[in-house]
Amino acid sequence: MKKLLEWLRQSSPVVDPRSLRLPAPAALDERPLARQRLVVVDLETSGLDLQRDQLLAIGAVVIEDGAIDLSQQFECTLRQADHRAGPSTLIHGIAPSAVAAGREPDEALLDFMQFVDDSPLLAFHAPFDQHMLERALREQLGYRLRHSFLDAAVLAPLLCPEAPPYRGLDEWLEHFQLQASERHHASADALATAELALILFSKARRQGLDNLAELQRRAQAWRRRQLAPSL
Repeated sequence: MKKLLEWLRQSSPVVDPRSLRLPAPAALDERPLARQRLVVVDLETSGLDLQRDQLLAIGAVVIEDGAIDLSQQFECTLRQADHRAGPSTLIHGIAPSAVAAGREPDEALLDFMQFVDDSPLLAFHAPFDQHMLERALREQLGYRLRHSFLDAAVLAPLLCPEAPPYRGLDEWLEHFQLQASERHHASADALATAELALILFSKARRQGLDNLAELQRRAQAWRRRQLAPSL
């Protein structure tokens, strides 16, 4: 019975009234890339299990008017009362004491979505970040995330077909001689991803792709080709 009640709570979460005041997401459009506001996000989690692991930290930075706007940054550790150190602690370095002293998840997520506003999001290996963020918002606020997510891990090989078949952020940073101040730290990784995104957007413009809507269409088509079984 306890498991059934927990399943019902997660499948039909109560909507937090505060989430109803969040702005509706804007659709990807054909404005030039230099006129877009884009939120680059990175999450740190207790592991890679999409259903069981917890969201521990959010880092984000804004690309606006063709540049990284360092006055618009977001960084937050979320309190998770039952969090224990595990293998991922050695990677992200967030100690259980820091998690215990973090902000209440509902308040942190509300603040983050207010920071996002109606802008699309971008991450490296975006499906993981998107799923973990969607799950946290649903469980904490009863909020359904509808914002568009672009994946720099797809845009990079799409726009740089001459590059080796890199898979990780470290490889792409090295390829373009970029450096992250501190890897596996949400804010530092978000900033490094934003720097990579600006290089990719420059390449996109040279290839005649100058808006997020077309970039997303091309990226989705590229992804389908990669997943299609070879004949």
